Amino acid sequence: MAAETDPHWTTTPVTAQLLRGQLDLEVTPRGLLPHRLPAWARRQVSDGQLAMAEAQPSGVRVVFRTAATRIELDALPTRRAYRGLPAPADGVYDLLIDGRLAAQTTVPGGNVRTVTDLVSQTAEWREGPVGTARFAGLPARAKDVEIWLPHAEHTELVALRTDAPVEPLPERGRPVWLHHGSSISHGSNATSPTGTWPAVAAAKGRVELVNLGFGGGALLDPFTARAVRDAPADLISLKIGINIVNTDAMRLRAFGPAVHGFLDTVREGHPHTPLLVVSPVLCPMHEDTPGPLMPDFSGGTLRFRATGDPAERAAGRLTLTVIREELARIVGLRAVDDPHLHYLDGRELYGEREFAELPLPDGLHPDAAAHRRIGELFARHAFGPAGPFNHSSLRAS
Repeated sequence: MAAETDPHWTTTPVTAQLLRGQLDLEVTPRGLLPHRLPAWARRQVSDGQLAMAEAQPSGVRVVFRTAATRIELDALPTRRAYRGLPAPADGVYDLLIDGRLAAQTTVPGGNVRTVTDLVSQTAEWREGPVGTARFAGLPARAKDVEIWLPHAEHTELVALRTDAPVEPLPERGRPVWLHHGSSISHGSNATSPTGTWPAVAAAKGRVELVNLGFGGGALLDPFTARAVRDAPADLISLKIGINIVNTDAMRLRAFGPAVHGFLDTVREGHPHTPLLVVSPVLCPMHEDTPGPLMPDFSGGTLRFRATGDPAERAAGRLTLTVIREELARIVGLRAVDDPHLHYLDGRELYGEREFAELPLPDGLHPDAAAHRRIGELFARHAFGPAGPFNHSSLRAS
């Protein structure tokens, strides 16, 4: 870390004014920890997986305007590892200048949480030091800077230093798009934070992203619905289904009312906001086979397999095929009285053609190229001329 007495550096406190994409900020002994669920919702979370996921800052970025040619961000990462597997790569920090990717770096050090049992989420903890994300050789002119934080590791923000003063980035008048989904929306297997499919889609749609994609945590939880209800948003999308199946969380009888309840809650805060319900993308192992999902380490890498019995669909066990049919039915029913409610079949984003070209490396999550494809296709369907999120349509309404 640079010495605080170095006359060439200006130190700027990291505050909410310099952050976007989070719903809450927690003051820690080291600095600030962005959260993607508010504190009252976190108090209702008993699941360690969701508690970990919501504190991973997918879509959260430090934003400011400056003429600095050098920028340093001190941060304390907390990384997740799995016993018996290679250590995870350090999370990537993406620096954008005037909306374009200009540099990438990582932060050494930090804490490591090693999962010893994937089912119970039992883990061992090792503390580590604060590290620094360093960017140099930037253009010596006034510019809009965004530093997108690693999407899959906790990031406590400690200090921001620049070789020129910093001022908050003014609002650009773009619509705020709030998206909720599962680990695919969170960014699993994407290689950088602006490479997650929601970030790709947001850039193409020219919107401000709030990403509530939670790895393993899209389970129609009432507290998540209330968080969406209470958050400012001009556009909302809800990607529903894969976690319901792979956790074997409920049967068809409970699923339909849970979807209705989630939508009812969101509509309490956003009665006329364009709302897009997205069904699961193609996942061959779960198309007609229920969960639960189980990890498989037999090949030396983490893969997943479905363990349910397809014959039990008749008894209400859920598969992706069943969920798509039910979501389409529910949205069709509600859209009669809700003209701002829309449905998108997830296979329009990743279907048989995409699977043949860009197969799922672990059987569940898309790779970096597939994330980009999904983001591009979502932008076409949602933000395109006939899409529910088209900006001219929003102005007209």
